[in-house]
Amino acid sequence: MKSRRVVLAVTGASGMPYAVSLARSLAETPGIEPHLIISRAAEKVLDLECSEDIGEWTKGCTVHAPEDITAPPASGSWKHDGMIVCPCSMKTLATVANGYGEGLLHRAADVTLKEGRKLVLVPRETPLGVIHLENMLRAARAGAVILPACPGFYHGPDSMDALADFIAGKVLDQLDIPHNLYKRWGT
Repeated sequence: MKSRRVVLAVTGASGMPYAVSLARSLAETPGIEPHLIISRAAEKVLDLECSEDIGEWTKGCTVHAPEDITAPPASGSWKHDGMIVCPCSMKTLATVANGYGEGLLHRAADVTLKEGRKLVLVPRETPLGVIHLENMLRAARAGAVILPACPGFYHGPDSMDALADFIAGKVLDQLDIPHNLYKRWGT
């Protein structure tokens, strides 16, 4: 069975529990080869929002330095099965929406769109201004999926982890990756 490569990019927006849940799920799913790009700003926010050491939740993932534009995800000839940007900062959203490839993370997102591969952006900002909304529309028109970090409550979450898992599950659904991160409606 061929592995499915998935790129997870983590930016400096608040919402690191979503990224941690995604990284763990990707690494634990048989047949998935996860590749991580963690921005320098994300490293700082991770320190504020997550007590767990970064080495613990990135186990099983190939981690690429955010400034390494020679890393495989920077090239369209490197095949992958989708890219997730979670959480997606408004800076990264603007960069993606306007095709500006600064560093590996932005270049990889740009390449994902130009190659017609699935790009899932998980913005985590509130309230949203007109510029944010216009950038989301522009990115969606270019082919990105906009999946705001708005957890549902119908599954009866009893912890912050359950809320983070709900969003991670919705993201994985976009890439047809099996999971048991939340109870589906009607089950």
